[in-house]
Amino acid sequence: MLLAYITLSYILVLVFGNMGLIPHESWNFISVRFILSCLYRAISYIVLATGYVYIVKSFQDQKKVEALERQNLVTQIEKQALENDLVQSQNNYLRSQINPHFLFNTLNFIYNDARKKAPMAADAIMNLSEMMRYALKRPEASEMVPLGEEIEQIEHLINLHKLRTANTINLELEVTGDMFGLRFPPLILLTLVENIFKHGNISHSTQQAIIKITYEGDKLNISTINMINDNKGKQTESHHVGIDNIGKRLSSFYGNDYIFRYYKDPLNRFITEIDVTVVNPLARLNR
Repeated sequence: MLLAYITLSYILVLVFGNMGLIPHESWNFISVRFILSCLYRAISYIVLATGYVYIVKSFQDQKKVEALERQNLVTQIEKQALENDLVQSQNNYLRSQINPHFLFNTLNFIYNDARKKAPMAADAIMNLSEMMRYALKRPEASEMVPLGEEIEQIEHLINLHKLRTANTINLELEVTGDMFGLRFPPLILLTLVENIFKHGNISHSTQQAIIKITYEGDKLNISTINMINDNKGKQTESHHVGIDNIGKRLSSFYGNDYIFRYYKDPLNRFITEIDVTVVNPLARLNR
């Protein structure tokens, strides 16, 4: 590199000398002084260039360090936020465990106190307690649940309405077949029964409301029959909201492999029917 610089400097001296820009005696031969001056300038330029590169590199490294420190700070903040969320979730979980425990203990106390003084109120408390317990432990809506447990909730719901109306409702629940181990989408059966109480005439003297659940040969049939309560007027329009939701839930679980019908017959009764194939993995154990 130094040799190339000296050669280039001498060529430039020759060119400038021929052009008359510098005196003749300054360029007609290469002297020691000329070489030393070229070496001095070359070393100076190298030192300056090296210093410049070092300074630029130092600034770049400093920026990288600052960027890493900022990233570490952001990571620490995010980690702290996650830890705070975890603590909050743990606290919420503990509260969710404590509150139901306190609630059921209180309901149990009220039940025991009311059992001697007001047996009907005690029965209502017991049915309500069982329904709330089931609602709290029920899995996600995307999971199957034991059909037997859903039927138990229907029985609690019917008992509550019987107590509320002094046993004046005319409704029958018929269950045929072994439901042990049978699983079914949640909320469908309960929605059907709640619609009967909300929109049906369940106090009709001659036309009984009926809920039938039959399981035989991997075929599950659920049907409901109830007189339509015309006295509720426009409220009956919301009847189909729950019905539409049932159709959507059946479709999400069974695709097109189900039958769901609902209609009004000439006797002013509202009828729903569900037919679906449900294989019970515990069927052999039931025999």
